[in-house]
Amino acid sequence: MLLNKRIPLTYILGSIKIEILIISLIGFVAFLVKATIKDSIPDIPIGIPTFLGTAISIILSFKLNQSYGRWWEARKIWGSIVNDSRTLVMQMQSFLAKGNESEIRKISFRQIGWCYSLCQSLKGESGMKETERFLAPEELETISRQSNKPLAILQLNALHLAELRNNHQMDTRSLIQINTTLVNFSNAMGMAERIKNTVFPVTYRLFLRFFIYVFIITLSISLADSQGYFEIPLLLMISCAFFLLEKAATVLQDPFNNQPTDTPVDAIATTIEINIKELLKETDIPKPRQPMGFYLS
Repeated sequence: MLLNKRIPLTYILGSIKIEILIISLIGFVAFLVKATIKDSIPDIPIGIPTFLGTAISIILSFKLNQSYGRWWEARKIWGSIVNDSRTLVMQMQSFLAKGNESEIRKISFRQIGWCYSLCQSLKGESGMKETERFLAPEELETISRQSNKPLAILQLNALHLAELRNNHQMDTRSLIQINTTLVNFSNAMGMAERIKNTVFPVTYRLFLRFFIYVFIITLSISLADSQGYFEIPLLLMISCAFFLLEKAATVLQDPFNNQPTDTPVDAIATTIEINIKELLKETDIPKPRQPMGFYLS
């Protein structure tokens, strides 16, 4: 997630460096062609690229809105996971009979492991790098055999709570309330997986970039009367604005793609670990994740 800090120019321009080279090449070729065979090129009124630019702006605004909607939904999902994780621990502390502190600690630590496991799953990372710190060896062996590891951890917690109910450590009403919280975790996981697995239509981006290049070509021809040293920088400034907006929409549409603009799932998972350990009166409480320059991961 980008922070309210100065973003390096290298990051901004580096994201469209190929496009800058292509724009410069188009402008240079157009300048050479006009300088050699100017009379053979038909005049293109400035109104044509103006119309194309207006149409592209409308399409870009729609794509930005849709992309931000995906990013914001991902952030809301993880916000609900933070709230429900706190609620789960407080519910167990309130509903379970005294003497079950060790059981509460096991379930709470599994919840922390679930958060880290979901982070890795959404980012496409394999293994259980952070999860293994919070689960017992036999539990790690159990979930390693399953493809959806976060779901396997949720199942372990659900079965553990059912066992506590069967041993009369909580009443049925309490189990129902805690089970509602577990259902919220399952729903949040499903919504996050939906965002991750639903690809934004590729043809939309291809058509948009095609029309941007058509706009660049027609604009370069329309600027036939301007001097060459002025035309190419002007072409770059106008075209880069479109490409930067298109790039911003593209990276926002995938909020779990290991980009600086991603939803900071690792930082949120660390916050959940801190909150749960504080509720449990643990001593080895980690520090909040620090920003990596101008963004938080």
